Amino acid sequence: MPLITEELKAKAEYYKGDEICKEKSQELLTEVGLPNGLLPLHDIEECGYVRETGFVWLKQKKSITHKFEKISKLVSYGTEVTAYVEKGKIKKLSGVKAKELLIWITIDEIALDDPPTGKIQFKTPAKLSKTFPVFAFELEETKDKKKEEEEVAKEQNGAPKA
Repeated sequence: MPLITEELKAKAEYYKGDEICKEKSQELLTEVGLPNGLLPLHDIEECGYVRETGFVWLKQKKSITHKFEKISKLVSYGTEVTAYVEKGKIKKLSGVKAKELLIWITIDEIALDDPPTGKIQFKTPAKLSKTFPVFAFELEETKDKKKEEEEVAKEQNGAPKA
């Protein structure tokens, strides 16, 4: 992973502050076709994205552990999370570990199944992998918003023409 230097920041879409960084990280995940709840970080100090290389970083005040309730999995996010993103995939991921039985295992790649199956795969540096349903990593508010949009579309399509 490249060091996050001032030179790198100058090439990046760079943001400071928790609220804007959460928003931008969720937008980026959505843009590359990944579930927007994959990076549930808190107290983000800065984030950046170098579009030409796909390099992304997020720095938070302290490490956190998050439980993905729908699959009962604990995931630890370090103070600095870095990766390269592309359509449907996060590669060379650092700063993320998942608890499996009694040990924390480094995750270095996340990818949607291709062709799409509704599953997402997490890989370790040893290329061991585990697959989960994509919906387990989507933010609730996004799913509620999608439902609302679908209902509005149905109402509009079913409405009589004037």
